[in-house]
Amino acid sequence: MLVKDRMTRHPIIISPTTKAAEAQQIMAENQIRHLPVTTDGKRLEGLVTRTRLALKADLLGSLNMWEISRQLSNLTVKDVMVKKENVLTIAADRTIERAAKLMADHKIGCLPVVDADGAVEGIISEVDVLRSYQEMLGLPVDGLRVTVRMPNRKGEFAKLMKVMADNEWGVMAVGTYPTYRREGFYDVVLKIPGVPEAEVRTAFSQIADQEVMDVRDVV
Repeated sequence: MLVKDRMTRHPIIISPTTKAAEAQQIMAENQIRHLPVTTDGKRLEGLVTRTRLALKADLLGSLNMWEISRQLSNLTVKDVMVKKENVLTIAADRTIERAAKLMADHKIGCLPVVDADGAVEGIISEVDVLRSYQEMLGLPVDGLRVTVRMPNRKGEFAKLMKVMADNEWGVMAVGTYPTYRREGFYDVVLKIPGVPEAEVRTAFSQIADQEVMDVRDVV
């Protein structure tokens, strides 16, 4: 799955001269947390987030209500945005896992998606990434979610797939990850529709050197 498959295309964008209060209102009305800031040709100039629109606590404590109102009314997006040189971006043809890594490594909530000329094509958020992983693991489809632990060596996954083929079971999703705190092993997660739990447990438990860790109905 690529970024272009899950990004929000043609996101709401604003100019650097937009009032900060207006940007705040746009976010509230559209229930969004990020606004790309662009100039002519939709070229990225910066990014506004809810956090950037919040007045610092020490400043709030030193101002009265009217002074706070004046501070907000005088601010423009240019005053509060993250400048483009500090905004991490991604191309539409990069993978979802690359987007996830960038956001996790830098502890950020979104990535503007830009083309080769720096124009904004879309935006992808942490929520978009989470939804994509749900789909990769087959969450929207009813069925059994099965976790099997196997040694990290050649031929182990083929043994599991042979049992699937012999029983003529379909698979809606497959995911793998290194077993936590057990070097040399991998956990494989399968989403299998329309098969009784007992039948799956019996078949998989007969695979040599592999262990059924979890089976549950996911609806």
